[in-house]
Amino acid sequence: MSEIAGPAAAALSSLCPDDVIFLQSLPKAELHAHLNGSIPIKTILELAQQYSPSSAQTTAVADTIEKLKSGVILNEIFDFFSLMPAIYALTSTLESVVIVTRAVLQSFLNTTGDDTETPQCAYLELRTTPRTTPHMTRERYLTVVLDEVEMYPATQAALIVSVDRRMSDLDVEECISLAIEMKNRGRRVVGIDVCGDPRSGDMQSFTRHLSRAKGAGLGLTVHIAESTNNTTEDSLALLSCRPDRLGHATFLSDELKALFQNYKPCMEICLSSNLLCKTVASLDEHHIRYYLKNDHPIVICTDDALFFRTSCLGEYSLLLAQPPLGLGLSRDDVARIARMGMDAAFLRPRD
Repeated sequence: MSEIAGPAAAALSSLCPDDVIFLQSLPKAELHAHLNGSIPIKTILELAQQYSPSSAQTTAVADTIEKLKSGVILNEIFDFFSLMPAIYALTSTLESVVIVTRAVLQSFLNTTGDDTETPQCAYLELRTTPRTTPHMTRERYLTVVLDEVEMYPATQAALIVSVDRRMSDLDVEECISLAIEMKNRGRRVVGIDVCGDPRSGDMQSFTRHLSRAKGAGLGLTVHIAESTNNTTEDSLALLSCRPDRLGHATFLSDELKALFQNYKPCMEICLSSNLLCKTVASLDEHHIRYYLKNDHPIVICTDDALFFRTSCLGEYSLLLAQPPLGLGLSRDDVARIARMGMDAAFLRPRD
């Protein structure tokens, strides 16, 4: 497990050893982890040493790596998306995709190498957007990622195929079709995700594709109301497909929350991500409190551990640590949240 920093590290360091052992012992599901945002920094540095494209790209990659090494500072959520092109440049071949997928899976599911020998989580649903480059098609990309995912038992790992809000209608259709085809072949694709810059895309145009995925038996999770730029119409279009889970849901209006009286999609909560992207001012003001108060299902997730320097243990520490470093929840409450996460998995790993 990579070294953590920031809010998660502060919360973890405030806990007594017994509390840390308690958190490590909980079976945890990681259901919102982006492949390219979860690459260990050691792997990024190794790929960078082998990278030799145009000088302009090299400069951009080098600048991003320096930011990652020193700790990314974001002024707003949209700053995050400017970091991704350099990561994509380093992972543009099938060989590099294999390397990073294996490294990410190991970082979550293999023992940590410390005295506790405890994996970060018991179950992982990794998500990624199928990419096409001069070196690979989207189908080949998905195939090599799935080859690595399926090295682990079905009770430990599965894949969610993401579609980006910036994609054309044809690209969305291709990705959804690939996901359905892979599932029908018996490959371990369990769901579809909608992600990307929240300022982009017409979500109404996505709905027929998302409904087709649900009709094919895939789970559906969507990034929703991530920023104040997201309109009610945008969120209503996504909710019309009845997603099983909602990513972030930071700025859902009271009007939209009222829809959850008879429909309770699990909320994918990414505490460090929200704090560091400044979509919430503090844990005290975090929307997790609303969902806990209203007994709404949630799951605690890392989002992009490479950028936010966190881990599953770090995120759970933010639940247990006393304010202002954490939410100050009881052990019983934290254990209940962990169970909710396992229950929200598309593959139902405990069945």
